[in-house]
Amino acid sequence: MIDIRRARLGDAAAIGAVHVTAWRSAYPSILPDDYLAGLSVPRMAVTYDRMIRRGAGVFVATADTAIIGFAAAAPSSRRGLGEGEISLLYVLDDWREQGAGRRLMQASARHMADAGCRSAYLWVLRDNPSRWFYQRLGGRPVAEDITRFAGRKLMQTAFLWDPIDKLLTESTAG
Repeated sequence: MIDIRRARLGDAAAIGAVHVTAWRSAYPSILPDDYLAGLSVPRMAVTYDRMIRRGAGVFVATADTAIIGFAAAAPSSRRGLGEGEISLLYVLDDWREQGAGRRLMQASARHMADAGCRSAYLWVLRDNPSRWFYQRLGGRPVAEDITRFAGRKLMQTAFLWDPIDKLLTESTAG
């Protein structure tokens, strides 16, 4: 059974491990191999420890007691797209298509709605094979932009849920 909860102190290393594993799985043809090989769970853990200590909207999906996915969401710092942003969503490959991603999106949307956000968006790399997941949840592609990462220029697409209720409704379906 998969459970969703707010991240706690002590979760940072497991979240960092999911992040590294998910990136190495999702981005081998998108990011340089040496960059992916150099990803560090301890460095990622420091980042997530800071986020959790700050009270950021970080949510984890657990199976038994193991963290198998996570998401992060907050009111947007970027004007013009939506009021809330889901900045991270990763689920381990073995747990995909089992509802963890949907439920993490729902927890993120609820967190942003509770903070007063009436719409939400996220950016996804255009070549990310999981980008269709966001359309299945009712996200509408509304913008494209180029980002630089690991020495490469990468195209990304913004998906929007406006109103945010569309994400809350779609993430509970199916």
